[in-house]
Amino acid sequence: MDALTANSGGAVEIHAVFTSSPPQPIEESLKHKNVTTHLISSEERLSFYQSQCPDWVIFGHAANIAEDLNSVCSTALILHGLGPKSTYYNASSASIQYRFVESDVRKKRLQQLYPDKTFIKTGYTKLDPIINNDDIKLDLSSLGLNPEKPTLLYSPTFYPSTIENFPKDWPEEFSDYNVLLKPHYLSLIKSAYKKQRQLLEHWATYDNVYLADISEQNLVPFMATADLMISETSSALFEFIALNKPVIICHFLKLRWGYRGLLRFRLNKRLSDDFELFQSMGTNIKQYSELKTAVKNNIEQPSTHESARRSITNEVVGTVDGQCSTRVAHFLLSHSS
Repeated sequence: MDALTANSGGAVEIHAVFTSSPPQPIEESLKHKNVTTHLISSEERLSFYQSQCPDWVIFGHAANIAEDLNSVCSTALILHGLGPKSTYYNASSASIQYRFVESDVRKKRLQQLYPDKTFIKTGYTKLDPIINNDDIKLDLSSLGLNPEKPTLLYSPTFYPSTIENFPKDWPEEFSDYNVLLKPHYLSLIKSAYKKQRQLLEHWATYDNVYLADISEQNLVPFMATADLMISETSSALFEFIALNKPVIICHFLKLRWGYRGLLRFRLNKRLSDDFELFQSMGTNIKQYSELKTAVKNNIEQPSTHESARRSITNEVVGTVDGQCSTRVAHFLLSHSS
C-alpha cells in the first residue's frame, strides 16, 4: 500500500475488504494510511466489487469469484505465504488473471503447472519493511525483556503443532535468552485450541517471555527482532532464513489420530515437494530434549547453515532487496486503465 501511494504520487485510491472484523490496531493503521476499509460478508463480495468497478482487485488467496470479476476489472494474487503446503501451487487454479511470484524457480514451476496463466516475478513483498526500516524491531525493554540477551522466536502453527509437546516449565531452561512467543492467530481464538492457549498464557508468566497480543498479527517485527527462530515445518521459516538468520525445525508434532501411523499420508498430502528443503535450511530435531543444545550451537555459530540458507532463499524467496512492493506497484499502475 505504501509503495502504491508513493509511486502514484498519492493519486491512487485504496480500499481493503474484510469478511470478518479486523483487530483494531490493523484498522487504525489502515486509516492512518488513508485506506478505506469495508466489512463485507463472503456472499456479498462479488456484488460489492462489481458495484465499485475498481481497476484492480488483489486477492491474498485463491478466489472463485475472480472468474466473474475479470470482465469488470483486472485481478491479481499475492499469496500470503511461501509454502511448503501444496496450497501454494493449487492457489493458481483459480481464475485470477495475474499472480505475483517470488523467484525464477517458482515462476518456472507455476508456469509449467498453469501454462495459460500469467506470472510476474517481483520477490516477496512481506520482507520489505524489515529491509527498509530498522525501527520495525520490537523494543525489548518495553516488553520487560533484557536487550543484552540473545532473543529466540518460537512461532508454532496451530496444526500440526509442537505446543502441547513442550514442557510446561521450558522457559526456565532458557533463562539466558529472551523468548518471544508468536503463535498462529487460530491458536489464540479457536476453542479447539484451548489447551494450546493455556500453555502459551502460562509460559507468558515467566520473566524472560513475551507472548504476542492477539492484535499483533504481523510476524514481521518479531522476525526482525529475533536472533533465532524455532518452529515446525512452517512457511515462516523461509521468511526468516531470507534474513540470513538460523532456524530450528521441530518434528515432535502433536498429531490427531487421523494423521498418525498408517494414516500419516494425510499429512504428507498437505505438503509439496518443497518440504525437503527443511532438511537443509537449519537444524532439525526429533524431540524436545535436543532443543537446548541446538539453540546454543546456532546462537554461538550462526553461520553454520548459511550456504544452504542463501541457496534456498534464492530458490524460494527470490531477491531480498526491499524493492519487491515497488515492483508490484509499478506493474499495477502501468496496467491500470
